[in-house]
Amino acid sequence: MSLTKVVFLTSLRQPVIDEIVYYAPDNFEIVVLNSTALESDCIKQIRDADFLLCHGRYPTDEMLRAAVNCRLVQLLAAGYDQINLDLLSELEIPCANNGGANSWAVADHAVLLMLATYKRLFAAQQSTRNGTWNKPINGENTFEMADKKIGIIGMGNIGRKVAKRVQAFDANVQYFDLFPLNPNVNQDLKIESVSIEVLFERSDIITSHIPLNKNTHHMVNQERLSMMKPSAILINTSRGSIIDELALIEALNQGTIAAAGLDVFEKEPVEISNPLLKMDNVIVTPHMAGTTWDTWSRRCQFGFENMKRSLVGEEISGVI
Repeated sequence: MSLTKVVFLTSLRQPVIDEIVYYAPDNFEIVVLNSTALESDCIKQIRDADFLLCHGRYPTDEMLRAAVNCRLVQLLAAGYDQINLDLLSELEIPCANNGGANSWAVADHAVLLMLATYKRLFAAQQSTRNGTWNKPINGENTFEMADKKIGIIGMGNIGRKVAKRVQAFDANVQYFDLFPLNPNVNQDLKIESVSIEVLFERSDIITSHIPLNKNTHHMVNQERLSMMKPSAILINTSRGSIIDELALIEALNQGTIAAAGLDVFEKEPVEISNPLLKMDNVIVTPHMAGTTWDTWSRRCQFGFENMKRSLVGEEISGVI
């Protein structure tokens, strides 16, 4: 029996690569090409590949055109803004993301940023370490989640998990989605579907859980930021360009909104000169929300199952 060839384009460290390869079916040959592999060498390997598996490194247009035998491009991440979907469509090669395998991790991180922002966690930690005890906490500037209205942009895998988590803190949930859930589902989940305008006007916390595409680029802009309560905070664990960063910087400087918790930025790695890094009402993390050891087994098992389905002509899951 001939082996099924999978070219794995990646920037991951070896222990993670080993974990992913461990889950490959016995009749799969995994060719790992890391960030240092030359494009010409990648093209040679891709020419007879049955599948492309990607995380951290993504195929160039030239690589995709060389993938004449490719049945599927399988991403191990949720985002797909770094791959040429128009070219894949032209080449009639489907592309799938990770099917929500990292949704637990991202939902956890979104709530972490909410709580850390509300409790001024990092300012309090630094003050304690510096010997100034609770100097940053004045009794007026920390808050709790109970009875707050959480506005979720996007009610997909991650959005639903965020809703469940914040409800455990006795918060109320409203959401905006281009494709709202069935009213009966809304009722069962105890969530309310609202317009984008209502979400920005009435939410105490707004958190983004949508993919980046031409319709969502700068969805959070100056006009919508101006609708927010001065006490409101903004959380982003999706993609940096969902938010117009210049508008956000202005809103934070002027007190239009109170604070922000950001895991993603318009340019990554974020430049050290970015004003957001110098604001004490902003908590920042390095695009790490979806990265936990626990996610890798789910991501790769989902991807390899997709490849097996493709080989026998079954429907592929998570197609973009």
